Amino acid sequence: MATCSRPLFVSDAASSASPSRASLRRLHTVEVVSLWEPLPRPPLRAAYCFAQTKQCSRRSTECLASGPSPSVSRLTRPVRRMLSRYSSLMITLHGNLSRCYKAMSALRPDGASRHFMSAGFGRVVLGVVLVMSISAASYTAPSTSALTEENLLFLEAWRAVDRAYYDKSFNGQSWFRYRENALRNEPMNTREETYAAIKKMLSTLDDPFTRFLEPEKLKSLRSGTQGALTGVGLSIGYPMAINGSPSGVAVMTATPGGPAEKAGILPGDIILAIDDRSTEDMDIYDAAERLQGPEGSSVDLSIRSGTNTRHVVLKRQTVTLNPVRSRMCEIPGSKDSSKIGYIKLTTFNQNAAESVKEAIKTLRDNNVKSFVLDLRNNSGGLFPEGIQIAKIWMDKGVIVYICDSQGVRDIYEADGADTIAASEPLVVLVNKGTASASEILAGALKDNKRAVVYGEPTYGKGKIQSVFGLSDGSGLAVIVARYETPAHTDIDKVGVIPDRPLPASFPTDEDGFCSCLKDSTAACNLNAAQLFARS
Repeated sequence: MATCSRPLFVSDAASSASPSRASLRRLHTVEVVSLWEPLPRPPLRAAYCFAQTKQCSRRSTECLASGPSPSVSRLTRPVRRMLSRYSSLMITLHGNLSRCYKAMSALRPDGASRHFMSAGFGRVVLGVVLVMSISAASYTAPSTSALTEENLLFLEAWRAVDRAYYDKSFNGQSWFRYRENALRNEPMNTREETYAAIKKMLSTLDDPFTRFLEPEKLKSLRSGTQGALTGVGLSIGYPMAINGSPSGVAVMTATPGGPAEKAGILPGDIILAIDDRSTEDMDIYDAAERLQGPEGSSVDLSIRSGTNTRHVVLKRQTVTLNPVRSRMCEIPGSKDSSKIGYIKLTTFNQNAAESVKEAIKTLRDNNVKSFVLDLRNNSGGLFPEGIQIAKIWMDKGVIVYICDSQGVRDIYEADGADTIAASEPLVVLVNKGTASASEILAGALKDNKRAVVYGEPTYGKGKIQSVFGLSDGSGLAVIVARYETPAHTDIDKVGVIPDRPLPASFPTDEDGFCSCLKDSTAACNLNAAQLFARS
């Protein structure tokens, strides 16, 4: 009786996207046949029974005993071949359904359920099987022998998104049908046309974080997460975080010895244009990609410093990225807060967690008793590094919930094995340039009440990307999951909400931070004695 209440098919693939020919066959042979064991029957009588349902009595076995119908011969050859293949299945369905309604009739002495089970529900189930079978028999997949090298590259990109993308509705479209239409209608005669077709495909997802990466961009991205980057040595963010300017991209830091620093570009400068393209409405991720490029190539920047605007041509070079800067601030006041360790984390590359540990140990050697972790204008990086850094500050508790369209898929927690600073008072600084892995870290420390968070709402990128390399050296950055903070807060497009605001003029560098804490008359001053208090 258990099979009577089970759905006919329960495959996630069938509910989330148009099934392929292979998946339809899998549904028949696995999802359906496993529920009803087939019995031998004449091949076409089941089809005749279905075609003549209006003439059948309640007990459709009378119909099964009848001869074949002339209407069957008029069906197309693929459908007739399908009916022959699945006739025993449909007869077996009828036999199992008959046993079901007999059992249900035993519960209803008047037999009221009998007509529904045999003549109503039975026709629906058989009809669904027939429709699925006709779909499988009539669909013709493209011949792989007819596909060009460019077609295969497009298919490679399509499959990566099909398998990994977190939203299995694909922004409310049939991902399978899009593939078929693109192969028929999109020009893919050259590599440039194929790249354009892939970008067009990704644009239908309406997801700015799922994007195509040309070979040089993929190489640059990977080198950046490994601790080196080919670019001009700039860390950028949103200008509102510095001086309230309504547009453009702000310079947060210039790497010592890098091309930008040598050209006199300073923190607080505004990049108005990159290679003559205005940054007024440019996302910082797009701006970062444009600043990177092959070593030795040039980029033309329009820079505003205060009231002056100038053009600067910089030659890109490989820049080693140190993700952490730190210093000890000695503040007059209570003994507990007299020495504060300031740690500025600029990115989550492969060196980030170890660099944070080293900074903590160095500051402790100077008798630091409390810490400030500055995540402002940190746009993220490697997800595992964010998890490891959270474990440095936490001895227990959930760090993040990883979710997909079905709900929570995985949970990352701290177990104390990697903890080195779980007891000292901690403050975290954030702004709207704090994104991705930075938000995971800030959310974990806030929700577990490990830190007091100061600043403004963060960027609100509540999704996790993976990078997939394609066979020609290009790649895709694909959103593979969304996440929730330990309090089950979905921060996407909302951000992590801080506990307290920062003064509008609060500086972004370590020297300025210390100065504001020391000078009680400064507009940016924070009361050091109350800095770590929760209320």
